[in-house]
Amino acid sequence: MILFVDSTVREDSRTRRLAERLVSRLADNDVRVLRLEDEHLRPFDARTLDRRTRAIEAGRWNSPLLAKAAEFASADQIVVAAPFWDLSFPALLKTYIEWISVIGVVFRYSDDGRPIGLCRARRLFYVSTSGGPAETDPFGFGYVEALAKSFWGIPDVRRIAATGLDIVGADVEAILRSAETRLAEDVAHAAAGVSARRLSRYERIDHPSGDGTGRRQGRQGIRGEPSRLDDFGTVRPEFP
Repeated sequence: MILFVDSTVREDSRTRRLAERLVSRLADNDVRVLRLEDEHLRPFDARTLDRRTRAIEAGRWNSPLLAKAAEFASADQIVVAAPFWDLSFPALLKTYIEWISVIGVVFRYSDDGRPIGLCRARRLFYVSTSGGPAETDPFGFGYVEALAKSFWGIPDVRRIAATGLDIVGADVEAILRSAETRLAEDVAHAAAGVSARRLSRYERIDHPSGDGTGRRQGRQGIRGEPSRLDDFGTVRPEFP
């Protein structure tokens, strides 16, 4: 199953256009589209956090408070559509990350306090666009990449970006078409099992001129949850 997490809000979103092209090229007929704007997720307050903690401790994995995390953890591949806003990504995506960051579902802690990812996915694509130049995106893509590799257990994280779209004189369609070509190549390489040297590389499609113009839990994890051993030798929880 491909989980398509869409944090865009504009109907004519250029980021969504690229992400949809990517999803259409991935070899999987089972695609779940999560349009965050329509999910109406609220940032956690003390009361909701307490309710979620009680659900985790009681092993109520079918709780609505854990459903988003279970869906994320069970995906085979993940595509995140996130426009470049204010040096990062939309607040919708940060709220979603809070909802999926559930200990015992998406990650757990080892006996010595190290996070161990529990997600099934081996690959996450981060698709983004920006009006100006954005050679790197440390506070957007970099943040998601760090979570994916350090907490979620997803080793292959790839950024596909079309930048410089709003620079005076930019050929927007040419930039987007170039990005679509690059993402097709990236999908082909991923399907062929590209070596680790390409993992989490930055893909950058610029102006044609070429000028480029949380908190740690105290417990060590949830003991006794139903689990299975996946093809990578990682114990992962089972959910209803």
